[in-house]
Amino acid sequence: MAENVQAPVNKTAHAFDKGRLESMLSTRFFYAPAFEIYRGVAGLYDYGPPGSSLQANILAEWRKHFIIEEHMLELDTTILTPATVFETSGHVARFADWMVKDIKTGDVLRADHLVKNVLEARIAGDKEARGQAVRVVEDEKNKKKKKAKPVKLLDEVVAEYERILAQLDNYSGPELGQLLRDHNITNSDTGNAVSEPQLFNLMFASSIGPTGQHPGYLRPETAQGHFLNFSRLLEFNNRRVPFASAQIGRSFRNEISPRAGLLRVREFTMAEIEHYVDPENKRHERFHEVRDVELDLLDRHVQSSGHTTITRISIGEAVDKGIVANETLGYFLVRIYLFLIKIGINPKRLRFRQHMSNEMAHYATDCWDAEIENSTGWTECVGCADRAAYDLTVHSAKTGHPLVVQEELKEPIVTEKLVVGYDRKTLGKTLGKGFAIIQSVVGGMNEAELLNLKGQLAQGSAVIVSPEGQQFKLTPDTLSIEWKTFTQSVREYTPNVIEPSFGIGRILYTLLEHSFWSREQDVDRGVLSLPPIIAPTKVLIVPLSPRDEFKPLVREVSAKLRKAGVFSNVDDSNQTIGKRYARNDELGTPFGLTIDFASISKRTMTLRERDTTIQLIGDIDEVIPIVIELVNGSMDWPEACQRLSIYEGVQSLE
Repeated sequence: MAENVQAPVNKTAHAFDKGRLESMLSTRFFYAPAFEIYRGVAGLYDYGPPGSSLQANILAEWRKHFIIEEHMLELDTTILTPATVFETSGHVARFADWMVKDIKTGDVLRADHLVKNVLEARIAGDKEARGQAVRVVEDEKNKKKKKAKPVKLLDEVVAEYERILAQLDNYSGPELGQLLRDHNITNSDTGNAVSEPQLFNLMFASSIGPTGQHPGYLRPETAQGHFLNFSRLLEFNNRRVPFASAQIGRSFRNEISPRAGLLRVREFTMAEIEHYVDPENKRHERFHEVRDVELDLLDRHVQSSGHTTITRISIGEAVDKGIVANETLGYFLVRIYLFLIKIGINPKRLRFRQHMSNEMAHYATDCWDAEIENSTGWTECVGCADRAAYDLTVHSAKTGHPLVVQEELKEPIVTEKLVVGYDRKTLGKTLGKGFAIIQSVVGGMNEAELLNLKGQLAQGSAVIVSPEGQQFKLTPDTLSIEWKTFTQSVREYTPNVIEPSFGIGRILYTLLEHSFWSREQDVDRGVLSLPPIIAPTKVLIVPLSPRDEFKPLVREVSAKLRKAGVFSNVDDSNQTIGKRYARNDELGTPFGLTIDFASISKRTMTLRERDTTIQLIGDIDEVIPIVIELVNGSMDWPEACQRLSIYEGVQSLE
């Protein structure tokens, strides 16, 4: 068996080069600008074969991790949505970003991004002037952001810039405009001044029907499809709460200035969960399983103070201290974390940032973003919001359809309440419209006030005074106040919603950055160290040459892998085996099987691991089950090294 073959791999020998990564992704057609031969449209991308497979594998793992493990109810709702739905939800009025225009060219920019880019460039120029190392941040349009001239700033200016950046998401439009003026911020591409910030709604408008009589929108999220089907979902779940619905689908946002590749696009895939919970009990039955998991948190109070200091804390302690609002929200933060690191996100470059009050979505009471660090900075890839009962409440009020839970109580609740009785006939005849005023005044009284009124009536009469100062005399024969007993056997409530929302394209791109590195001995040999569970191709089958004598074995090995559900690819081109492996290292293929003349005579086959390039050898019928276990995650590479012998590069044909 192979001993001590787990040689260390130096993945940091060369600095990360975004240009090299993008060139490789383009060459291997992971994705490309849509409509490219027509010069394309910003913010729209097509996925090629490896990119499509990678996304499909990420979604398959997401489905296992959340829908299957958490017993969620899966939906597939429509993209095209009547305008009245988004008018009711608040999206028409409030789903918007602040934009500014270049006063000379008319170029449109997102205001907060402009402030961020200029201030970060100035801070970088200050560091360079002080002789400090500067990390180059890139964007899609200019490839490298225009770097400010190396000018040393006053320490208090740097501190002010850092304070602004720490709480940038909390500024309103007028406040962003003030920042632009106070710090002389112009369009970094042209040097021209920009206009005052204006709100821009991000939804794509459309119409339904041949005459356009029904206005509509392309959905900016999948969530409303969940909420409008709540009654059916509740019935499907035997009217029990808590439960969760889940949906994977396309969404659309008319981004102001999409320049960051897959990180900011106008059409994208989302995976969203709506977890319905009793507002009086937001505990989670599985919270004890994750209580001790530690996360890197950046809470709103730290940001509001102008800092970005991370706190490493267990989710149990975070909930106990009120940093995270409740157990259900905390549980999903951990589940998000576990999913992201499972598919290959570097946990050291993952943090959870709490929304500040001004940036909170109109429907949320608390929200945390899973932010992943990449070459453009920290990017929100998953949002986890407590939407309270906002959506179900507004849709119920608009339609008259009760989106509520009726829970049969184990023990009936018996209460006593003061009940007011009116002699409607007498009061209506003698007071006319004054009766309605009396009802309004008495109906607004609390228990203590009603008891006081009851006491006055017991003395013979009472006087009611309206807000306008009108006085009405009442007697016991026209108004009575009595204690009555009520028995409640059913509790009715509108559930609250905890919503984890995943931007799949953003996760996919940051995963590619985190997985990319170059061989220590050759910077041009790029590698994507994608985990086997999400790699586009799991196994490369490499016959020594395309000669006919290898084809039966190739077909046999391929068929056995296919039967086990392992996606493999055969490369029988005339290139050297080394070049064929190098090409598939760029595609992230984790394992390779080489079939040579010894395979024909002795039925042996070598197994290569992508990162270490170590090769093991064994009988074909022994190697294939090991490969299947490696791909399925039931075996790791060190264990495979214990099961097979090291391949020395030469084997006898006899």
